[in-house]
Amino acid sequence: MTAITPDPPYEKPIPHPKSRFMALTSNCTDMPTLFVDTHAPLDILSDAASYRIRAVTQVLENLSMRGSVECDSTILSDFALLCAIPLRDGCDELDVIGRRLRARSSE
Repeated sequence: MTAITPDPPYEKPIPHPKSRFMALTSNCTDMPTLFVDTHAPLDILSDAASYRIRAVTQVLENLSMRGSVECDSTILSDFALLCAIPLRDGCDELDVIGRRLRARSSE
């Protein structure tokens, strides 16, 4: 039987403006594990942002068409977080697109 060894201590990445990978704002801790590839083609970044934003929009539109929605504050808080995470991811991707387009226009 092999012994299980613990993972080595994790070193928090230091953000660098020229880094290829940008941590998503929606990471749940200060040690990010989810990133955006800032060098990905703009159409791919746009599709990823659009997908997340449209998914949340669809859920909210469906919810708004219901006559009444009964729920307690815990469920409402969980639902808000469920919507906020992909919206924030989409905004992060849009930020990357904006930075790339501004860099192009200044060349």
